[in-house]
Amino acid sequence: MRPLDPRLLRRARAARTLLALDVVLGLVTTAAVLAQASLLAWVVTRVFAGAPARTCVGALVALALLGVLRGAVSWGTEVAGRGAASRVLSELRLALLRRRLSEHPEAVDGTEAGEVVAAAVQGVDALGAYFARYLPQLVLACLVPVAVVVFVATIDLESALVMVVTLPLVPLFMVLIGLRTERHTQERWAALVALSSHFLDVLRGLPTLRAFDRARVQTAAIASVGDRHRRATMATLRVSFLSGSVLELAATLGVALVAVLAGVRLVSGSLGLQAGLTVLILAPELYLPLRRLGAEFHASADGLAVAQRMLALLEAPGQTSAVGVRFPASPRRAPVRLEAVSFVYPTRPGPVLEHVDLELAPGETLALVGESGAGKSTVAALVLGLLRPTAGRVTVDGVDLLECRRGAWLRQLAWVPQHPALLPASVADNIRLGDRSASEAAVREAAMLAGADAFVRALPDGYATVVGDGGRPLSAGQLRRVALARAFLRDAALVVLDEPTADLDQVSVGVVGEAVARLGTRRTVLVIAHRPELIVCADRVIHLPPPGGDSVLATTP
Repeated sequence: MRPLDPRLLRRARAARTLLALDVVLGLVTTAAVLAQASLLAWVVTRVFAGAPARTCVGALVALALLGVLRGAVSWGTEVAGRGAASRVLSELRLALLRRRLSEHPEAVDGTEAGEVVAAAVQGVDALGAYFARYLPQLVLACLVPVAVVVFVATIDLESALVMVVTLPLVPLFMVLIGLRTERHTQERWAALVALSSHFLDVLRGLPTLRAFDRARVQTAAIASVGDRHRRATMATLRVSFLSGSVLELAATLGVALVAVLAGVRLVSGSLGLQAGLTVLILAPELYLPLRRLGAEFHASADGLAVAQRMLALLEAPGQTSAVGVRFPASPRRAPVRLEAVSFVYPTRPGPVLEHVDLELAPGETLALVGESGAGKSTVAALVLGLLRPTAGRVTVDGVDLLECRRGAWLRQLAWVPQHPALLPASVADNIRLGDRSASEAAVREAAMLAGADAFVRALPDGYATVVGDGGRPLSAGQLRRVALARAFLRDAALVVLDEPTADLDQVSVGVVGEAVARLGTRRTVLVIAHRPELIVCADRVIHLPPPGGDSVLATTP
């Protein structure tokens, strides 16, 4: 585990600013340490020589001011570090959000949502400890020992040589302990990710668990995962406490050796009183930054693990189309084709699609049917540009989507997924997801076309009713109609619908089927369907073969 990941400095401007500030404050602290030692040794020597107390007043005032300065610098460093940690994490969170949305919208790389949440949310305190305490201490550990050795060498070369010989003992123990700490930290992070992912999965599936009376069984499972996290945390703490004792012992032996040799030479008269006192005062300051660095290392290990995982997610290869430069043609006027397309999910064995050829003509409503796992949703994601083909290409008017501007392509599309998401906002604002600038009249018209106007008017506050998390729940049929209203409002050239009638009752299926038929007017529509109510609306039906089957698509007029 590297003490300072250069990728943090490259990605986070606040980290670079903080590091520069820490260096400046470290130089101030180093100068204050040397000045304090020299002044204290001078005062003690003057007192032993019988000098009047008034001659030392200025030096004593300077000593007090230097102590205040060191305290202020320490306080300012921690405050600046915590502020920088907040800004760095905000930058990393925003970059991670943009990256996951633009390059990993389907999350086919096996990364669990719980892991992303654990890295982006629960890493605040961990990174705070890293930037507020560990990073400043790392700077001091690099500056203070070197400055102390050089300063002591100008006073007494023999004491400086003893310091040079004993000083490497502390970093050596730190490296050995750090290797063990890294393994324990990784185990603890894995346990935390497992706990977060399991808890999130249980929350998502709670209605199903309650329906089958299996909710209480998950209590034992969560307790088991939580106990694993507890054991990993305790193992890390044991290493932390033991390493602190080892580093204290090494530093104490180094200070004792310097003090004994300086004391013997002081008694023999080969070392002056002021020089000897300066060496004795500076000996603890030599090892203090390294001892504190070892103690702060364990507090920062979690922060480094969080940062490294977020950086790994940011640098993972993307799944979607590359950033092209050409403007794509409109699907209202040009065909969209899959040409010998194959696709393999990294987390699944074998290809889901293999050498698939498919054409979606302008203005056509095409129904895609097939067995579960045949790759129907994958075809939809490829047409939307949410995935990049493993082999072959997706084209519009003969131009590969990889060569087209991603934003320009997405602006021509509307997508109704199998499980539409609701924002914690009003029904009107949820429909406006299709067009943020739409008027109230346009929103109501889109809802009417989608068959949603009647149930929306019946809600307590009509279109102003808050839905989504913390708001009024909607049934599956109502949710699909809100998603269809978004597509009507967007007035896109190409609409992709993924199982819009799945899990709906017969009445809702009829309403949604009529809305899909209206949606096909003046638009190109790709609909993934099982129900006959949707298939009869299609101009053409494509039967997608199962994985490993015949790659030739069966077509029904």
